[in-house]
Amino acid sequence: MLRPILETEQVHPAIRQVVASWQQGIVHEVQAAVASYPVVVVGMRQNPFPAKARKALDEAGVPFHYMEYGSYFSKWRERGALKMWTGWPTLPMVFIKGTLVGGANDLDKLIASGELKQLLGL
Repeated sequence: MLRPILETEQVHPAIRQVVASWQQGIVHEVQAAVASYPVVVVGMRQNPFPAKARKALDEAGVPFHYMEYGSYFSKWRERGALKMWTGWPTLPMVFIKGTLVGGANDLDKLIASGELKQLLGL
């Protein structure tokens, strides 16, 4: 099942460029990292769940690339663009070989089941 996304034709032509380009710098930055590293964790300061994901990967012996964007008080617009791009509502966002696998709890499940190492070919 796919999440509903407003079709381009349903966005007034006068604002399509604004919608298409809003905060795209951060999206392109994360896309580039996801294309370059097998494991990417996108997080923020003050939120314990990105730290939980990083700790779980460290304990599993899986190297990762971490990208941190602000705190509860900064860069929320940029993080909003990432949430719009992925459809994932919370941080961290964990990508394995280019695929969003969810957050810290979802990562824990992949580690516990052995699927993470399988996805990484370890």
